[in-house]
Amino acid sequence: MQTPGAAAARYSYLFPIGFSYYAIATSLTPEFYQKLVDRCWRRSGSLLYRPNQKHSCCPHYTLRLDSTQFKPTKDQRQAVNRFNRYVLGETYPRDAARLHPRSRAEVRRRHNVFDLVERIHEPEAEVVKTPPSPDHVFTVALEPDTFTEEKYEIFENYQRIVHREPPDKISRHGFMRFLCNSPLRRGSAVGPDGTERQLGSFHHCYRIDGKLVAVGVLDLLPDCVSAVYFFYHESIHWLNPGKLGALREIALAREAGYRWWYPGYYVHNCAKMRYKIDYKPQYVLDPEDLRWYPLDKDALARFDKHHYVCFSREDEDVEMAESSGGKTLTDSASALKPDEPEEEEEEDSTFLLTSSMPGIPSLEDMRRVDMDGLVLRADFSDNLIVASHLVIWDTEDVAQFGSLKSRIAELVAAVGPDLLGEICIDFRKRSSAAAG
Repeated sequence: MQTPGAAAARYSYLFPIGFSYYAIATSLTPEFYQKLVDRCWRRSGSLLYRPNQKHSCCPHYTLRLDSTQFKPTKDQRQAVNRFNRYVLGETYPRDAARLHPRSRAEVRRRHNVFDLVERIHEPEAEVVKTPPSPDHVFTVALEPDTFTEEKYEIFENYQRIVHREPPDKISRHGFMRFLCNSPLRRGSAVGPDGTERQLGSFHHCYRIDGKLVAVGVLDLLPDCVSAVYFFYHESIHWLNPGKLGALREIALAREAGYRWWYPGYYVHNCAKMRYKIDYKPQYVLDPEDLRWYPLDKDALARFDKHHYVCFSREDEDVEMAESSGGKTLTDSASALKPDEPEEEEEEDSTFLLTSSMPGIPSLEDMRRVDMDGLVLRADFSDNLIVASHLVIWDTEDVAQFGSLKSRIAELVAAVGPDLLGEICIDFRKRSSAAAG
């Protein structure tokens, strides 16, 4: 077919693994990954996964918040003000007001309106007016998601002390695999308002007096700031850095024109994830019709009542679906890192196209999908390969579970047949795929 190069750059490179659904991404365009997260997918390092909400003991639901409509609560405002006072010090505001006085209108506006973007930036070194000098120098910067010892030291401290993980479970390899060197390609895009936005995976690095104290791992996509993970040094735990990180990410989504903030999966029966619903207004992605529904009191009541919730159907219909399928697992999601996939039983013995997984085309639907033009990549050729050119392609059927064609059909079904032209099935060895 084509040789890799400009033609190959249009594709996102995936390798199918299986049910729940899992895939390995070797290269993803931010535009393509945006479409995936809007179809219940998330990533953990290069591992992509789409959970089966019916099959899991702890159903994972995708949330998003409209940053343009967000109004911080009293508790959230207090957290911002408390941090700002710590950085600036007790005497700086008074002395700065004398040396750099605000107009009466400005003072009145600040008294009546809490501007999140303004208050979030207020203690930053590049914004602070001097003299006088604040007690601390605070900076925040978006940096490449590469490994450094400085970042790992914060991660190790956070996992060991805040998350109480045993030291033998924490490693540089795990940190790099989970939070560094994302398969997302970095770039930029111009939004409807003409603002240029960065795209790709980044580390949002917080430093006080030059010392790294916290890192937010972010995927910046065309329409959202997607939170992957947030970790900090235990010495600043009293400043409520997790809440500050969330508010700063929401401010970034608003200020830079991404609009939406995705806090990651929501697991209703996991106490460690309930904090996510403190930020409003949020919307929850229905796993069946892939539309967004308000995460309001009625929605939370449905989560309280049902193990599996589908907002596009009535409660009675969902109860009937639950009683006719879906097995319950015993694993607890409370021990998982945010957005880390829980293990599924019988992973290799369940055919996705005949499973109960929500939002997946049926076997008959997939038989009607023309996959002949699907692009593949393999170690034995430097060219991109068209599926129909494979010798075995016409001899196999998508219903033959375990065959190459059925495995590819599962991936196409999980991603969405309408995105078939944007993916390349990557059969290269992992080392070759990473290099290319």
